[in-house]
Formats: sequence, C-alpha cells, structure tokens
Amino acid sequence: MEAEVRHANRTAESSAVSESRYISRDLSWLQFNYRVLDQARKTERSIFDRLKFLCITSSNLDEFCTIRLGSLYNYIDYGKERFDYSGLREEPFRKLLLNAIRNFVNDQNEYFVHKLKPLFRESGFEIRSYPELSVEHTALVNHYFLRTIFPMLTPMAFDSYHAFPVLKNNRLLFGVVTAVMSEGQLQNRISFVQIPSNIPRFFEIREGNLVVFVPVEDIVRYNIHNLFRNVDIRSINLFRINRNGDFTLEESDDIESNFLEDLKQKLKTRRTGRVVRMEVHGNPDPWMLRLLKIQFDIDDHNIFHIPQASLLDLSGLNQIINHSEFKGRKFKSPDPIKPLNYPDEDNPDLFEVLKHRDILLHHPYNSMEPVLELLEKAADDPYVLSIKITLYRVARGESRVTNALYRAAENGKHVAVLFEVKARFDEENNLREAERLQKAGCFVIYGMGNLKTHTKLLLIVRKEPDDRVYRYVHLSSGNYNEVTARLYTDVGLLTSKEIYANDVSEFFNVITGHSQPLAYRNLITSPRDMRIQLCNLIRREAENARAGLPAGIAIKVNSLQDKEFIDELYAASQAGVPVRLSVRGICCLRPGRPGLSDNIQVRSIVGEYLEHSRIYYFHNAGDPRVYIGSADAMVRSFDRRVESLVLLEEDILKKQAMNILRFNMRDNVNAYVMNEDGTYTMLQPDGEPPFNIHKEFYRVTKETVADVKLF
Repeated sequence: MEAEVRHANRTAESSAVSESRYISRDLSWLQFNYRVLDQARKTERSIFDRLKFLCITSSNLDEFCTIRLGSLYNYIDYGKERFDYSGLREEPFRKLLLNAIRNFVNDQNEYFVHKLKPLFRESGFEIRSYPELSVEHTALVNHYFLRTIFPMLTPMAFDSYHAFPVLKNNRLLFGVVTAVMSEGQLQNRISFVQIPSNIPRFFEIREGNLVVFVPVEDIVRYNIHNLFRNVDIRSINLFRINRNGDFTLEESDDIESNFLEDLKQKLKTRRTGRVVRMEVHGNPDPWMLRLLKIQFDIDDHNIFHIPQASLLDLSGLNQIINHSEFKGRKFKSPDPIKPLNYPDEDNPDLFEVLKHRDILLHHPYNSMEPVLELLEKAADDPYVLSIKITLYRVARGESRVTNALYRAAENGKHVAVLFEVKARFDEENNLREAERLQKAGCFVIYGMGNLKTHTKLLLIVRKEPDDRVYRYVHLSSGNYNEVTARLYTDVGLLTSKEIYANDVSEFFNVITGHSQPLAYRNLITSPRDMRIQLCNLIRREAENARAGLPAGIAIKVNSLQDKEFIDELYAASQAGVPVRLSVRGICCLRPGRPGLSDNIQVRSIVGEYLEHSRIYYFHNAGDPRVYIGSADAMVRSFDRRVESLVLLEEDILKKQAMNILRFNMRDNVNAYVMNEDGTYTMLQPDGEPPFNIHKEFYRVTKETVADVKLF
C-alpha cells in the first residue's frame, strides 16, 4: 500500500511539472550545467580544455547548492510556504531537485572516470593514488606529509566531552572512526580532520616526460595514523559539505556602519550555515553516516556517493589545467579586431573621436583597451574634472580600473564610485577595494540598501581648453574587469552625445542621492519601470501583428524567469509575433507549446566564451528599437536590482547589435534548441558549413552588417 501511495505521488508530481506553463528555474539551471558538461565531451578540444569545462560544472554546482538549494532550505527550515514554477510545494520539490542533482553528479563522475582519465597518460600526466607509487616516490610523499602537511592538521574529536566541531564549507574532510574501551566494551568515537585549503590539491612528481599528480587526500589518508597513535582506527572516510550561503541583506539607515557590519556578519554565516549537501567518497562507514545525518539534519536525499575511482571536488583539477608544463596546449583567443566604427589610425585620441562618433564594443572580439585607456587617460588628464562609475566585479589583485580611480583621486579630481559590495562571492574583494578607494579620497557609495547595483555605467566630465564641457559616457552589459572581458561576450557603448550624457547624469544623481527624474530619453531602468516598459514594447509588437503590420521580437539574455514578462511573450506569440530568444542559462518559458507559444523559439549558446551580453530587439513596424545593457528578464533584475538598458540611436550601431542576434540564430556549433519539456537538443551542422559565432565574430566587417535583417 505504501509503495502504491509513493507511486501515485510521483505520478501526480510528474504531471504537475509537465502541465505547468513554466519551467522550474532550478531544473532549468541543471539543464544549463549539462550543456557545460557537453563541452567536456567535445573530442576536438585538448584534454586540458575538456577538464576546464568539467571543473566549471563542479564549481557551478557548488554555487548552485550554496545559493539555490540553500534558498529552498530557508523556506523548509522556517516553515515558509513556497510553490516552485513547476507547481510543486517545497518538500516534494526538494526531493525532485536533489534527485536531479544526483543524476547530474553521476553523469559527471562517470564521464571523468571512463572517458577523460584514460587520456591522461598520452597527454603527459597521470593522477596516481598512493598505493600505486613506487617505493622511492612513496618515501618522497611521506616526507612531504611529515614536513609540510602534518604540522597543519588538527584532529577535532566529537564525544560527550567535546562539542560537534564547525566543519568548513567546501573543504575536504576526513571522518576518522576509532574504537575506545568504555564500560567494558569497545565503542565507536569520531574525530574530524580538515585538509588545509592553502596547500596544493596535488603533490607533483616528475617521472621522465610524465608529470605525476598525487591527490593530497590520498597522502593524508595513508599517513593519518600519525595523528591517532596507539588507537584502533576502524574507518577513514573522506567527505565534503555544501552549506546554505543564501542571505538577504536588510535595509539599513546607517549605510556607513550598520550596513557594512551586517554584511560582514552575514559573510561569516556563509561558513557556518546549515548543511544542504554532503558528498562522500567511496564506501563510507554507515555508523559515521548515521551520526552526520543527525548532526546536520539531513537525509539520504542530501547524500551523494562519489565513486572511489573519481575525485571529490573536481574543481581541484585546475592545478593540472593551469600547470606551466601544459600552458601552450589550451585554447587561446585570437587577437581582437577593431570595432566597426573605430578610427583607422593607431592610438587615436578617444576624447576627440567620441565628439564625432559613437562606438559599439563587442568583447572579446573587440578589446576592452579603449575603455581602460579612456579611464586611465582621464585619471591624468588635467582637463578632466570628475569621474563617476558603478563597479560590480573588478579584477582581483591589480585592477587597472581601481588603480586609475585611485590615481584620479590623488590627482585632485572628483571621483564618485558606487561599489556594489553585495556581488556574490566577490564581497570581500569589493569591500577591500572600496575601502582603499575611500582612503584615497574617492566618494564611495556601498550599494543602495537592499538593492544590488548591477548596472555598468561610466561618466567622465571634461572641460576642454576652449572652456566647453563634454561628458563622455560608457554603458555596458559587462563588468569593469579586464580579465573577464577576455572570456565573456559583452556589448558596450562609448559616446559623448548629450542625450545619453543627460540620462546617465540623472541616473547617477538617483543612485548616489535622492533625485527622482521625471523621465529618461534613452534609458530604461529598474527597479523604476523596466518591466512595464519592456512589456509595453512586447504588447506593441502584438498589436502590430494583429493589425497586419510586420512584427518580431529577438532577445539575447543570460536568464529568462520573470512570469509577467513570459506571459507577455506568450500573448505576443498567440497574436502571431515571431519570437526568437537566445538564453544562455535559465529559461522558465516553454517554447513551442500548441496554443501557448507556437511562435517562440529558444536557443542557448554554450562554448569557448561565456555569453553575457543582453540585447533586446523590437521590430517596431520596420523602425527597430534595439536596447543593450545589464539586465536579464528576471524578477531580481526588475525588482531587486539597479539595472539599465540603453536605446541605440545610430544606424550602424543598431545593425551591429542586430547582427549579434542574427549570428546567434545561425550558430550550428555551440547552439542548443530548447524543447517544450525544458530539455535541450544540441545542433549539428548536418551537411551545412559549420557556423561558430566564437570564430565568425572575428571576421565581421561593415559589409557583414550592412544588410542585416532579423524578420
């Protein structure tokens, strides 16, 4: 009877998921991670590039469990009601999601063990376990353990005299079960040993032309008896935990003190939040598992068994990928090309160039150098009066952006920086850089209360020698980060037109003060009115289609999740509007459902570069309206973030942006087509010439975009 009830429940849940008008955000994200895993399966890539994508899937999943699974547990642990887009309540969805994660982890490890590991030796390296080492190499490894690792290890006992220790998030851990005589009989006791994070994941040994990598966990496992002398060790168990790291910052009136202290405290709780996933390696001790399930308040759904032949935490493979021995055997980007509207001469004076033309940059095909050079020149230019900028993520270490702002402040210029310290997992780096700029004399705003400032804007005010004042503006979809600009595809506009400068000046007054402008000319902003304005643009296309006028919508975003926005796209589809979407990651819209979304097609591009640009195109009866900017079509982007989209005015810039959309729709190498059920089908050339946008964009000319049409 109980089995029948379970089967009936599963059938009802499956029916609810398939009948919903929307795809679950979290299940859609797992589909995206499968597309990343597909990149590791592409045999034309080097083993190092394939391992790179495997590492990305591992670190992606850690972040997903920390934030999204953590968010689900916020509802479960505090008894709050939650309905997923799939129509399921929190507990049924928890089991569905964890089972889906388990399937992904199994696929991930199976591919690593059976398809990638056999290629290691022919590629010049091996991962070798401790028992496979020669006598000579064993002695070398043992010496390394005793001299370097052993002094760092601290056994943490748990028994009636010792409280359960705080085990760190995402750290390799050993649970060592020992037998102790108590009251005339042997009883189990447990101690925990954390592998330090500041030592390499692998010990490296040179063996002729081969580099041998010995996992540090193997070295510790086979030497752990040094920590437990004269004790009966019953089992040594390697495991790892993901903790809930999702937190919501409360609005604080005292931005300078309470807000920053609140953030710092919540960063600490990320290290001690409730456990949401536990990975165990090989065949763990059942006694230890029972104990940990009680301590962590988890069940079998939360426990993931990693095969002995695989590795716990595949992201550790980055040490091999980035090894100097294999540096020349990884993908290298071609040299960037000049932007289409860029002057032909070398090292042009951008202050002069931008007085006469706007420039659209498409990274990484166009270098970020023009933006960096403009900012660095402004820092030293005696005619520059002020610089205002929003920063979300900057390069770690030596950031050319923050260095230029620092120098500008030292040179006596007014520098205003809105530094978003809530950028996930970059909070500590952003706090450090923001405090450094503040000490240099910059006016620093640490975000806007409970809103994340995700918009990317730069405003430079320059009083020319003839006493005329020009404002130079940069608006972008990408961060001011010279490292990721070589890896992410983004679009940005450089201009000095007053229509843009007025909007951006007003916007800075809003985000740094208390101004409330009546209207912008070319900007759409959130949380002010972005959702309603975009929905109105969709409705206009639907009205045109019903009136027999040409219509069409093409959108490129990272994520599509907002229900109101999706419903408007459904309505436009039903009115006969062709809708073409390029959504890299999460897509909660169901394409191609009869009567709902027949005219909607969804693609996802996943390849060498991370697709990060956002472009919104509306046919507008032959007078296209094209927007670029920072915002995805998500609830958080419309309601909980400061975002901006800018309308492109110049015809050549519109055509460039439209060509980006056109190429996305033509790709047959990196593209996936989304099915009605939320799964994806990888496209193949199928007799047609391969069209790989990550190569084709390096060949774009003015002639390429001259006749661009989308509908």
